[in-house]
Amino acid sequence: MTRDKALRLLDLVELLGSAPGENPNANMGNALPNKALSRIEKVQQVIQKNFPLIWFSSKDIQSIYEQELKEPVGLSTVSTYLSRMATKGMLLRTGGPNNLKYKTALNLSQVTSIKQRIK
Repeated sequence: MTRDKALRLLDLVELLGSAPGENPNANMGNALPNKALSRIEKVQQVIQKNFPLIWFSSKDIQSIYEQELKEPVGLSTVSTYLSRMATKGMLLRTGGPNNLKYKTALNLSQVTSIKQRIK
């Protein structure tokens, strides 16, 4: 089994939920707070921290995710999460199938907050 196949399998397990018999809170006592987050929550944090107002691609997120969190993540996993967030209205999406770009969808309260910080 190659590394890529193993990562895909782990991504699939995470997308479907935890593995049978797995206790998600088993290692909570000695884990860092960041470890307690799901992968999609970590992707959301990367977006909020690094791309609050600008357009980005799934490759951008994958690269920064792996640099900051020191964890591998598949490009297909990142693309799936970004697509789900766009469907839920959390992100704006533009571009063709091989050149999708995303941007956070700001609501009115976020725009007001940003304007106040600028002043």
